[in-house]
Amino acid sequence: MNPSHLIGLPLLRSAACALVLALPVGPAAAQNWVGLLKNTPAERFNDEDLRLFLDASSKALSDTPAGQGVQWQNPASGSRGELKVMKVFTWRDLPCRQLRIISETTDRKGSSVLNLCQVKGQWKLVSPSELKKG
Repeated sequence: MNPSHLIGLPLLRSAACALVLALPVGPAAAQNWVGLLKNTPAERFNDEDLRLFLDASSKALSDTPAGQGVQWQNPASGSRGELKVMKVFTWRDLPCRQLRIISETTDRKGSSVLNLCQVKGQWKLVSPSELKKG
């Protein structure tokens, strides 16, 4: 994650996530996205890529119906992605969403599926094993 051309970017990501975590239902309230995106193409996002990703994640978590996605793209960097709401469900009486996250930079592409549930106004990652326990 520390190529020389990205020095300073981890600090920006931390600051951006800290700012968004303060929002009651903002995208990083969904989780500390930086941690979730470790070892993914998102490690190579620039500032604008990260902003576009966070805006898309906020929309996907707040008002996108199941089966639909929110796409984002930064023509300047070539980075892009989609957050698709795979399903909306309830777990332990909490509203939840399963998201498929696809991220792409000019030299990396990846995807993952995450389950996020809203707990006290913040979105939290819930593992598949936790979901099975009910």
